[in-house]
Amino acid sequence: MSKKIDPTYPTCSIARSLQILGERWTFLVLREALGGTTRFSEFSANLGVSTDILTDRLATLVQAGAMEKRPYQEAGGRSRFSYHVTPAGEELLIVLGALQQWGDHNCPPAGGPTRQRRSRASGQRLSVAYVDESGQAVPLEDVTFVAKPQGTADAMSERAI
Repeated sequence: MSKKIDPTYPTCSIARSLQILGERWTFLVLREALGGTTRFSEFSANLGVSTDILTDRLATLVQAGAMEKRPYQEAGGRSRFSYHVTPAGEELLIVLGALQQWGDHNCPPAGGPTRQRRSRASGQRLSVAYVDESGQAVPLEDVTFVAKPQGTADAMSERAI
């Protein structure tokens, strides 16, 4: 069974996200889905994951709103479900790109990266980065996470995580 996602605990967005995404197979299922895989049998064949784990990961992603189930039926076959990425799931492309970028830099495969991040429109290579409100990339050494003071709606303190 999929994990019960408790939206009230914890208050940290990272911890809540990890309730959904914190298992290795979840990201690999998302990688396949974002690449166009929709059917359970395709996920299973492409990933080599047990059907129990795959069922659980898909159910968790559907419950979280990152994927949706759609019924389909092939001629003469029984009704089944396909799995499709939602807009919330598409946002996870940034997370997957950041994981890939980190892995390419810090633990690259012997033959180099197997895939590159590229713009569909221009074909140019892409890097994942923090971007400020003016659209400018911000160097990592200039990025900090600050806590919101208790009882305020939008003010930030200088306490970094």
